[in-house]
Amino acid sequence: MDDYLISSNTADAGELTATCKTLSMDNVEIRKATIGDAAVLLTLIDALADFENLSPPGEEAKGRLVNDLFGGRPRLDAYLAVTDGEAVGYALIFEAYSSFLALPTLYLEDLFVLPAYRGQKIGSALFRAMVEEARRRGCGRMDWEVLDWNQGAIDVYRRLGGTHLKQWHKYRIDLVGFSKLSLERETRFELATSTLARLHSTS
Repeated sequence: MDDYLISSNTADAGELTATCKTLSMDNVEIRKATIGDAAVLLTLIDALADFENLSPPGEEAKGRLVNDLFGGRPRLDAYLAVTDGEAVGYALIFEAYSSFLALPTLYLEDLFVLPAYRGQKIGSALFRAMVEEARRRGCGRMDWEVLDWNQGAIDVYRRLGGTHLKQWHKYRIDLVGFSKLSLERETRFELATSTLARLHSTS
C-alpha cells in the first residue's frame, strides 16, 4: 500500500455511522468520495506520488481510475478526510477474499494525508474508519502494505494493532510480464503445431 500515517487517534469506532459514510470529529470529517470529488482525489493521489518519489498516474490512467471508482461497476471505493471544508487526505479500499477464513478481506490500497495537516490525528482517523468499514462489511481482516523506510507509519500501525507478516514475500507481475508469458505460450503453441504438421507430412 502506498501510504503515510503518523499519528494515533482517540476517536471511538462507535462514532461511525452504520454505513461508514461519514465520521465526524472535532477537526475532521471522513466521508465517502463521490464523482464530484474526482478532481481533488486525483490531486491527492499526485501528492502521494510526489511524497514517495514516484511518477503520478498519467491522464489515461486517471480516466480509468475515475471510472473504476465512480462508474457503473465500481472496483474500489475512496474516502476523503475533510477539515475546514478542504479535503486533506484520502484512503482507497477494495475487497479481496480469504479462502481459509471464507470471509472477504478489506485491502487498504492507499492512505495519505497532506504534509501540512499531519500531526492532527487525521491519518489515524482515516485508518480507524477503514477498520470500521471492514467490520461493517463482515470482513475477516484488513490488509495493507507500508514502505520499509516509512518508520513513522510502521510505528503507528503497530500501536493500532497491525501485525507485520514476516513469513510472507510479496511478488508482482506487471503488464510487461503479462505480454512476455502470453508470447511464450503462443510461441510454444506455434512450435507444437509446426512439429505436428511436419510429422503428418512425413507419415
